[in-house]
Amino acid sequence: MFSHRDLASLNDLEMQVYQFIIKHRESVSYMTIRELAEQAEVSTTTVLRFCRKMHCDGWSEFRIRLRLADEKTQPLMNTSGVNEMLSFFKSINNAEFEQLISQAAQMINQAEHIFFIGVGTSGSLAKYAARFFSNVGKFSHAIDDPYYPVSPSLNENAVAIILSVSGETEEILRLASQFSQHQCKTLSITNNESCSLAKISDFNLSYHVPLIRMADNFDITTQVPVIYILEAIGRQLNK
Repeated sequence: MFSHRDLASLNDLEMQVYQFIIKHRESVSYMTIRELAEQAEVSTTTVLRFCRKMHCDGWSEFRIRLRLADEKTQPLMNTSGVNEMLSFFKSINNAEFEQLISQAAQMINQAEHIFFIGVGTSGSLAKYAARFFSNVGKFSHAIDDPYYPVSPSLNENAVAIILSVSGETEEILRLASQFSQHQCKTLSITNNESCSLAKISDFNLSYHVPLIRMADNFDITTQVPVIYILEAIGRQLNK
């Protein structure tokens, strides 16, 4: 129901509506448009724009389509977090997303040096990605320290693959700018394409899942889409 193309067209407020719907999928189909707007902290106009971008005339039609889609997948909705995963995999199950993966793979294949960059959880994924890509024959390095010195000479004919959920981490943005200044191509994988990192990157892949933060501000947003995207690119390289 939520395609990658449609999600990519959403602005920040419309994405807020989408994330609220995904988090409250069972109850939202019984809400009025005013109830949804109030709880999602947006205007009813924003909800209507969201519905139209999902190819519905209004909230009533979208609500019915959402309920019908849920009924078709009802047996799979028992596991916590499955809703988010189903929405993600449905959104990328198309030729458009496969083309994006192919473009990313082509960009990486032409490079002599590959750097995976991330901090925190993304730093751990950067290490995994470097090993995975090395396994398929594309030797890669992982950098999980944003202050790690990198020689400008290594940036020639190189690609920096930068992982960040928010795409707004100051240290990551600084490092991305540093690579760009040394003529290194940058490919970012972020939760949405409207973040700062995506905008300054040469190429971006986004996955659109609800952001989840604990009370102490620790980010526990699922990283399954990131792993899938990385492995999909790696398998494409292996071909």
